[in-house]
Amino acid sequence: MYLTDRSAPAGADTERGRRRGLRPKVAPVVLVLGTVSLITDISSEMVTAVLPLYLVTTLGFSPLGFGALDGVYNGVSALVQLTGGHLADRVRNHKLIAGLGYGLSALCKPLLLLTSSIGALGTVLALDRTGKGLRTAPRDAMISLSTPPDRQGRAFGIHRAMDTTGAMLGPLAAFLILNAAADGYDAVFGVSACVAVLGVVVLVLFVPGRRQDTRPDGAGSGLDTVPDRPGARPDAPRDGAATRQDFAPPGPGSRQDIPTDAAGAPQGRPSVRVREALDLLRLPRLRALAGCAALLGLTTVSDAFVYLLLQRRAGLAEEWFPLLPLGTAVVFLLLAVPLGALADRVGRHTVFLAGHMALLTAYALLLWAPATPALPFLVLALHGVFYAATDGVLPAALAATVPEHLRASGLAIVGTSQALARFCCSLGFGAAWTVWGYGPALAGSAVGLLCCAVVAGLVLRPKGGTR
Repeated sequence: MYLTDRSAPAGADTERGRRRGLRPKVAPVVLVLGTVSLITDISSEMVTAVLPLYLVTTLGFSPLGFGALDGVYNGVSALVQLTGGHLADRVRNHKLIAGLGYGLSALCKPLLLLTSSIGALGTVLALDRTGKGLRTAPRDAMISLSTPPDRQGRAFGIHRAMDTTGAMLGPLAAFLILNAAADGYDAVFGVSACVAVLGVVVLVLFVPGRRQDTRPDGAGSGLDTVPDRPGARPDAPRDGAATRQDFAPPGPGSRQDIPTDAAGAPQGRPSVRVREALDLLRLPRLRALAGCAALLGLTTVSDAFVYLLLQRRAGLAEEWFPLLPLGTAVVFLLLAVPLGALADRVGRHTVFLAGHMALLTAYALLLWAPATPALPFLVLALHGVFYAATDGVLPAALAATVPEHLRASGLAIVGTSQALARFCCSLGFGAAWTVWGYGPALAGSAVGLLCCAVVAGLVLRPKGGTR
């Protein structure tokens, strides 16, 4: 699957070889970024946990109105991801663009205290999601570029596990604040703003600006290859391992001889142009990943709707609603790393599709299972399995597809296609619920998800040893 750098003799006594046993299983930058995501997710999930109930019961939004707002919440970040990814590659400073995104989201949290109309709320949420869109691709690029190819799934799994720890603590904090404060919703929004600022501080102080060496001992980075595309040489490895010269500008020396600047980018390389980033769509494997992510996203009902449906089906009291995301987060936290490592071994497309089958099972339970005390636990467990099997596995699958200097742009293309599809799903599901009720709306999503998963399974079948 990967081309390795064999410039060193097989038995060379190198310092790298002598220190082989000392190499950490995950780069420090992954842990620091995981800490930033943990803190930020506490802030975000405090708001997310109470927002659906706040909008529907307190402000009186209809399912269609809530679907529109939820679509904005997800769709804006999708549109901005392309900008964030390209800017990060263009200025060759992933930390800077990610920091701007985290900072913008932190500034939006206090504004929730001042809004009550759908227009004002939509504007604030759009700005908040703009921040998320700016930071997502540069953050994932920093993780990918600091990790060897054979550990991508594990690295993203660890990051997502830490991120999910925040997603678990956020709803718990919201639940406690709602029950302790007189003006519960305002208190949740205020505390969320303070926590978001802390996340930005950790990013600025502790995330390094220089990318670490990701090469395994005695081998190249494994990222010096690009999947096949029209016109590739016959002697190039299958499914796209043409050499990096197809995307990198010519230069003397091997990869080891190329100095990097403070942002971790090779010195002397020109800024990435928009056309160069769009040329990534010529890569068949990237097109397949982006297309399948979008196809499956069209039938992935948003978390907020899943929790609202579960509350109605299980007859849960309103005060317990903020704890529903906690159930998903606990399962995600427990399984993110094991499923990421499993994806590295058995194939990322397999684990990715299996996660969507878990989501389909959750839909079936919401539709037809009796309203027993076990129903919330089963649905939330399957919901957590879905995220553990997909959220970190998809960006890990791009590691062998996108060259290093365009990594953020490639991640943004796939992430945008998925998020835009989910934006359309939120609008469509909200409209269907308003017109026909939640049962037919969810049944249609379930049938669509099954059909899309079959198509994605055929498209993502491994070729030439790819994962």
